[in-house]
Amino acid sequence: MNRSSSNLIISKAIDGFVKYKMAEGLSPRSVNSYEFLLIQWLKHIGDKPASEISSQDITAYLAWLRTEYQPKRFNGQTNPLSPKTIRNMWITLLSFFGWLNREFKIPNPVKGIPAPRYQKAQPQPFSREEVELLIKACLYSRDADTKFRHSFIMRRPTANRDQTIIMILLDTGLRASELCALKLGDVDLKTGRVNIKHGQIGGAKGGKGRTVFLGKATRKALWRYLASREDGEKPDAPLILNREDRPMNRDSLRLLITSIGQRAGVRNTYPHRFRHTMAINYLRAGGDVFTLQAFLGHSSLDMVRHYAQIAEIDLEEAHRKASPVDNWRL
Repeated sequence: MNRSSSNLIISKAIDGFVKYKMAEGLSPRSVNSYEFLLIQWLKHIGDKPASEISSQDITAYLAWLRTEYQPKRFNGQTNPLSPKTIRNMWITLLSFFGWLNREFKIPNPVKGIPAPRYQKAQPQPFSREEVELLIKACLYSRDADTKFRHSFIMRRPTANRDQTIIMILLDTGLRASELCALKLGDVDLKTGRVNIKHGQIGGAKGGKGRTVFLGKATRKALWRYLASREDGEKPDAPLILNREDRPMNRDSLRLLITSIGQRAGVRNTYPHRFRHTMAINYLRAGGDVFTLQAFLGHSSLDMVRHYAQIAEIDLEEAHRKASPVDNWRL
């Protein structure tokens, strides 16, 4: 180990690691997550040479997160960190010290520490009744009670847009970031073909682009929404706009979906749940796991296998039907 690497302090190492992750092509959200978690750790451990960090230091920090740390949340509550969040911290530190080991030959103190366990939450799809309530809730505001007139409801100005959003998410299984990144030119209303672009520009996780499709009802809803927009035929215009006629981002989309769920009386309403619903119902309707993997943009069958278990689909039987060796009787 040379002198410069042995004296490399953590704050400078974090700066270099973040730049390295940016150069890798990770999404800004992923890079920001790495940086945030590492800064939180830095505040706890203190700025010192990275080479001085031991496995005991890492273990003690993870234990502190689990037993003593009280996060300050926006809602004022002090609920403890979830096991998944603690595991994410372990993953971040493992990646950080892995980079330090490759670049500066600094030993990785996280390498021998087992990954914190957590129980993976079971995806809960929407029922048909819940989706119908959500679509209906897009149309009208809640009852308005006044002193001098009867209560009344009004059609919401964003009704067409909000119904379109729900139908696209449910029809395609798109991630929130992918929907928000779409341009009008990415969608062919005649065929229903939707082009998810590669890299950060397309919002695809891991930078993987792909093609998905819209059904007839969703295309009709999208046409109705675009017909009321002045820029409805400009290929470079965002597919979905917020109330200020600017591109919608994933945070505002989540708030919108949560608000619709509250009006509809449907609990745990968030964009990614439509993705779960699409995947599970696609399999239950006879879709195959390999096509679903392509539609969802997963690099492996792991998550699709999880959906298949919920949908009670036999993967062995699905492969048997798709196997060219068996089907061609080679």
